[in-house]
Amino acid sequence: MRTGFIAATVALLALGSQAAAESAGRTAAYSELRDREIKALSAERVRDLRIGRGAGYALAAELNGYPGPLHVLDLAEDLALTPDQRSAVEALFRAMAAEARPLGARLLERERSLERLFAEGRATPDELSRTVAAAAETEGALRATHLRYHIETHRLLTEAQRADYARLRGYSGPSADGEGRGQGHAH
Repeated sequence: MRTGFIAATVALLALGSQAAAESAGRTAAYSELRDREIKALSAERVRDLRIGRGAGYALAAELNGYPGPLHVLDLAEDLALTPDQRSAVEALFRAMAAEARPLGARLLERERSLERLFAEGRATPDELSRTVAAAAETEGALRATHLRYHIETHRLLTEAQRADYARLRGYSGPSADGEGRGQGHAH
């Protein structure tokens, strides 16, 4: 009988420990986000938006043979850019940043507005729809900006430079699905 009591006690303690661990796991996922400037955005994402970085907005272009100006400048020597190409890509990068920074700042403000709706207890379905739509419109404009500059950069490079770029960035050769995906491959 004593053995049965001990086994039952151990089982209950184990279940209690498991339940506590599961409960801690459920709350820990978001509790660390409470101190963020904007709860829905990581510090890295906020920084990227402030400085006009692509932050993944142009992956549709980047991964399909349309290099971005920053990465082309990073690889300028390996790509053997001519002085004219380098100058043109630098101008594209400056223009892109000049467009992207204000859009990033506007998106951050719209995300703050969304957060304030809830923090101040003012969230209604209509106000939520307006605020989210404004943020989405700004984010769409920001994404289009980054994608457009990938198109412009693509036009400045030769086919050989685009192939070198893909190789240097690790995009050429077998992909995860086993197919070779080089420059210009249409998905």
